[in-house]
Amino acid sequence: MRSSGTGSGRTWFTSRGSKGHKAIVDLESVVYADGALTQEHRELIATGISIVKNCESCMQWHIEQAAAHDATLEEVIEAIDVAIKMGGGPATVAARFAMDVISEVLDE
Repeated sequence: MRSSGTGSGRTWFTSRGSKGHKAIVDLESVVYADGALTQEHRELIATGISIVKNCESCMQWHIEQAAAHDATLEEVIEAIDVAIKMGGGPATVAARFAMDVISEVLDE
């Protein structure tokens, strides 16, 4: 599975003057700054939102980032369960992609 890393894409868009992309990057740096929530919890929230939005590259990135910030398999699954509750039937279909990512990133 292809990693959804932001490094090269971020550089490509910003070097070509994309104002929209820069605005999102700037927003990300504000939203992901240290605060009351840990980075792990932010990534778990983003994982759940990714399920509801059915964004596979988002799922890939946020599950990887949650794992990098010490989220456990159980925590990721609970975040996905909340997303399934909020998203209903369609979220269960999106969660199937997340299962593949979990198998690669967190499964023992």
